[in-house]
Amino acid sequence: MIVKSFSTAKADARGFYTLTTSGQALARLWFLKDRVLRFKLSFDGVFTEHSYALVTTAWEDDLDTLLRDERVRIAPLVPHFEDRENAFIFTTAALKVTVQKNPAQLIVEDLESGEELYRSLKGRSFEKDHLGRVFNYLTIDYERDHFYGFGETSGHLDKKGRHLRFCPRDSIGADPETGMPLYKLIPLCIRTREPSLTSTGFFYNNSHDTVFDLGNERSGYFDSYAYYQTDGGPLDLFIMAGPTVKDVVREYTALTGTTALPPKHALGFTLSTMYYAELEEHCDEEIYRVLEKHRREGIPVDNFWLASGYSSGETDNKRYTFNWNRKRFPSPESFFKRMQELCINVIPNLKPGVLTTHPYLEYYKERDALIKDPEGKEPYLGSWWGGPGYFVDFTGEKGRSAWKELLKRNILNLGCTTVWNDNNEMDGVEDRDARVNAEGAGGTMAEYKVLHANLMAYLGKEALAETYPQLRPYIINRSGFAGIQRYAQVWGGDNLTSWKTLKFNVALILGMGLSGCANMGCDIGGFTGPAPDAELLTRWIQQGIFQPRFVLNSANTDNSVTQPFMYPETLPYIRKAFRLRYRLLPYWYALFYEAYVSGAPIVRPLFYEFPDDPKTYTDTSLTFMLGSSLLVANVLEKGAGTRTLYLPAGATWYDLNDNLKAYAGGTTVTVPVSLDTIPLFIRSEAIIPSTEDIEVIDRDTVTHLKWLIATEGRDMQFTRFDDDGLGNGYKGDNCLKTRLKVTGREVITLSFEDDGNFENSVRNEELKVILKTSGAREVRLNNSALPRFLTDDDYRASPEGWYYNLADRTVWVKYARPDARAYTVVVNASRFDLIGMENDGDRAP
Repeated sequence: MIVKSFSTAKADARGFYTLTTSGQALARLWFLKDRVLRFKLSFDGVFTEHSYALVTTAWEDDLDTLLRDERVRIAPLVPHFEDRENAFIFTTAALKVTVQKNPAQLIVEDLESGEELYRSLKGRSFEKDHLGRVFNYLTIDYERDHFYGFGETSGHLDKKGRHLRFCPRDSIGADPETGMPLYKLIPLCIRTREPSLTSTGFFYNNSHDTVFDLGNERSGYFDSYAYYQTDGGPLDLFIMAGPTVKDVVREYTALTGTTALPPKHALGFTLSTMYYAELEEHCDEEIYRVLEKHRREGIPVDNFWLASGYSSGETDNKRYTFNWNRKRFPSPESFFKRMQELCINVIPNLKPGVLTTHPYLEYYKERDALIKDPEGKEPYLGSWWGGPGYFVDFTGEKGRSAWKELLKRNILNLGCTTVWNDNNEMDGVEDRDARVNAEGAGGTMAEYKVLHANLMAYLGKEALAETYPQLRPYIINRSGFAGIQRYAQVWGGDNLTSWKTLKFNVALILGMGLSGCANMGCDIGGFTGPAPDAELLTRWIQQGIFQPRFVLNSANTDNSVTQPFMYPETLPYIRKAFRLRYRLLPYWYALFYEAYVSGAPIVRPLFYEFPDDPKTYTDTSLTFMLGSSLLVANVLEKGAGTRTLYLPAGATWYDLNDNLKAYAGGTTVTVPVSLDTIPLFIRSEAIIPSTEDIEVIDRDTVTHLKWLIATEGRDMQFTRFDDDGLGNGYKGDNCLKTRLKVTGREVITLSFEDDGNFENSVRNEELKVILKTSGAREVRLNNSALPRFLTDDDYRASPEGWYYNLADRTVWVKYARPDARAYTVVVNASRFDLIGMENDGDRAP
């Protein structure tokens, strides 16, 4: 069935327009903002609103009560409307939307530029095929279009020419370049078109299995096209008219939620391997020894993933979530207490499957808590770890209550403050006609399969808030649908140990960031396959320190355990990388807060920060930005002696490994590398705070803060965020936001101002200001001159003062932080006449 034509358009008092067709299909059109619209088409003419993904709506939704603490209702815009002979025209302050009557077609144009942002395919715009699959075809310019987003995908960041299938699987060891489907379904497409570089987002709010074909398919009867396909339900399309990628991501996260702010210790290193919990007995003692070894070797650890072996049966070694193997962990309560004394956050593995031998099977059955067979009578029996199994139904209150009770009793009440939901793709429910509660409405796994992952995270958040109301919830999920970011940290599942995985996992993380999931990472060192060799492990850790989720996890197939200290010859390089991660924690925490506030990714493609540079959209070197200031160009090739990378136009770039050597933007450079090298560059408008004070995040406090500042005379600012790292004060005023504003070219003023009720722990500050053209003549703190030193030894010996370092041409400044909410530091780099030969222009002939 293809929608051939639209016949009428009528405004509804609830804020949308209804479009009738020549058949029974109906469409509705909303304008949420000047640059955001929703087009929803039902082929049977029936509309329901039942979305777990959305936090911003302009209509009533069945889940408004369930999501009342998350959801905001806005009033839709009223566009200017014209009914023309063969088209309905809708106009906002920014967009012109044309609905062609015959043949049916939807066209969106930017009013200011006149550029076409979306055009459905003439003659085949909207289709429902003989299998019930729904399609949206749109025209593309294959040579000029690029496609980003799509959540968790393999291969390069630009998906042009790919055929992507999304059907969340337990896809252990998938090919990192071509393997699909993976673990998640986030149906967001961001198209950027050359030469204007205008970006438009298309979010399809439908949780059925999905396909995006991005110019892979061709037909001589139609213009070049891409298409979206979903296995059922309506076509529910949100168009976000940029015009930049940054704008699209902001609007998408306004619709589906921003990234949850995790506790501060989540930014530190998380240690894990399946083997630590697989000993015959006393795994707890072995874990203590392993942690002590890490700290002796100078490898900080703040979190410990407790793999599923803790829940195994004592006789059959099968996994029974909420069960404790008392041979391996004789006293779980004592284990949590001891780990807390070590300042280690323990994170036990949880799985939603229930084996036929599970000790809580009857408990679940009595509470009617399980997914049912297609007839809706008996619990559905599918494939699971260790044999046939049942599955908890998280779409209804009965299933959630049963799970929550055991979660609290057997996990959280022991002292656990983090929920780790694993294997929640529900891949073992093979029959998509299996029935779920769907909040009392009834539904099938065809629609609700991936939604269970979001609901597991939602339930974890609820259970943690009830058990520890003073703490912010910390949830980790392997699977998820759109909106998962507002609950959980996510990761790329059971990746394969290989150089190719190291490389393409970078693109995967970048794509997830563009899809709203800023708190993302992949297992460092690879999860499955043989142990990485010394070079691969070193390069993977050097890359891993720039993942928001910093976790080393393995289940090696050669009976080995991947650990940071496993190769003594490369341990110094690995220690160096870990120290860099922990030095940058103030910068990291500010970026996490920015992601929470604005939806911005933490790890960003070059084009996110440099949207006007066309080369950034086609760069495949997997160079990226950490925040807005730091460019990372990790070595991702075996045996590399150099690293070639593109430096975006629009900035000067300073090499952190070569005395801040300056490079012009818009150039490709090749730098030498050795095994201990991490190529890093900062842009000419950069502010990066760091510290040497943190080894254990929940124990240590930042008292000495360092700032690296690069400025070319343009005003800029950065907000450092801090709080207790555990509570919910960040939602109000019990936090600290230190805003640093930098103004001026020759006389550079650095204005610091604290906002919020959380005490600033910093007592001493150091500044490193890049001044490549000349040294400073003086530095003043709150109008008082700081002493100048002509040798670095004298500078280091003094508690305050400044020094111009000619090796990298930076001004070093240090001082005791003033006891004030606001203060200034002025670096005067104006030209001065040292010997008095240029006064008033009078010079002897």
